[in-house]
Amino acid sequence: MKVRAALAALAALLAVPAAGAPREQADLVIRHASVVDVARGRTVPDQAIAVKGDAIVAVGSDRAIARRFAGAASVDASGKFVMPGLWDMHVHFGGGPELIGENKALLPVYVAYGITSVRDAAADLGASVIEWRSEVASGTLLGPTIYTSGPKLEGYKPIWKGTIEVGTPAEVDAALDKLQAMKVDFVKITDNTLKPEIFAYALKAANARGLKTSAHTPFAFTILQAAEAGLGSVEHLDYLIKAGSPEEARVGADYVAGKMSYGEASDRFVETFDPAYAKDVYKKLAATGLAVTPTLNMSRILAYLDRDDHSKDPALALIGPGLRKTYEWRVERAAKATPEEAAARHREYELSTKVLPMLRDAGIPILAGTDAGYLNSFNYPGQGLHDEIALYVQSGLTNAEALRSATITGPAFLGHADRYGAVAEGKAADLLILDANPLEDIAATRAIRAVILKGRLLDRAALDGLLAAARQP
Repeated sequence: MKVRAALAALAALLAVPAAGAPREQADLVIRHASVVDVARGRTVPDQAIAVKGDAIVAVGSDRAIARRFAGAASVDASGKFVMPGLWDMHVHFGGGPELIGENKALLPVYVAYGITSVRDAAADLGASVIEWRSEVASGTLLGPTIYTSGPKLEGYKPIWKGTIEVGTPAEVDAALDKLQAMKVDFVKITDNTLKPEIFAYALKAANARGLKTSAHTPFAFTILQAAEAGLGSVEHLDYLIKAGSPEEARVGADYVAGKMSYGEASDRFVETFDPAYAKDVYKKLAATGLAVTPTLNMSRILAYLDRDDHSKDPALALIGPGLRKTYEWRVERAAKATPEEAAARHREYELSTKVLPMLRDAGIPILAGTDAGYLNSFNYPGQGLHDEIALYVQSGLTNAEALRSATITGPAFLGHADRYGAVAEGKAADLLILDANPLEDIAATRAIRAVILKGRLLDRAALDGLLAAARQP
């Protein structure tokens, strides 16, 4: 081991150009930084990062990198911490064509909060999102890298707008042809009016084409049945509460038969949740490769709308008036809830916080996502992801585990682990420079000194400018 270490040290020394030798050109060199190694849960002090174009070309000791590279721009990150950019794995752009502009205006807001990639989980502005994805990729539009499902698959006459209605295998095949022509990044399937057998066929057909799937699952299936049928990720942690009830199949059948309402079925899953039973099911789910996007912050907000006043939230100023108007739907629904219904929502959320570490312990990948966008009241784009991972820590995850959910598991789920998730040579130059160490305090992810987006440096003044431009009069 000592010989191997000595040889490694010698190789590193030989790789450093001699004093006075010509240096390689980099577009940006970040110096004297503590690099946050999210995968290992550690920091590496006094590092330098060299960036060319949209990629990291070298990371190493400050002395070695400074001797090897000359940067067109240089940042002194002494006392700062550099980590990978954050991913929000569940956002929505929607509200109708009249709100296209307000939705597009959210893209720089995400960047200002350090969100460098988002997964759009379907709404009613699919064509616009596809266009923005291309513009962001080409550098003509400032925003996070966008991964999108395009329009989701649903049954006939769905509640939600912007869906592709399917009711036969042939219609599913035609829908998948359309989505592949749009070059979607995954397929979103929901259960509002979709027949269970068509849901199952859609999973099988999408998997046969090599397409990742994400879903709200029908009550006619257990979550394990959906996972074994090939579901990639289940959206919202309440489905994992359902999976942890020994009565999951029976209650689901009663709901399908019209013997109980959706709310009654959900309450029953909470009442009958069995930790020992759930632990066994979660291990089986992990073995299938199923991931979960908890959207815990959204659950918290909705659970406590009966008692929390959001009217003076500073982040409201970053939301356009049309999008704010869409918030009223959930607020009005919450206002109609009986005290018993409100208490049931509280219980479900409180159980969710206990389930989250159980998922971690079982080995189920956790994808940090917010559900931010239209309709989902007071769950603010950008800020919401910091709230989300803070709740993960409050619920029992370590800081490192919470950070992995927002930097590593998302890229891995979408097949881009080779490009994202670490501050390392060959990775994308999507980085955050923080004032404090997020491994010690998860709130440090909010203390952003600069964002490097596809190699472009946006310092604190530039980020503040993005937020100022987004604020409504």
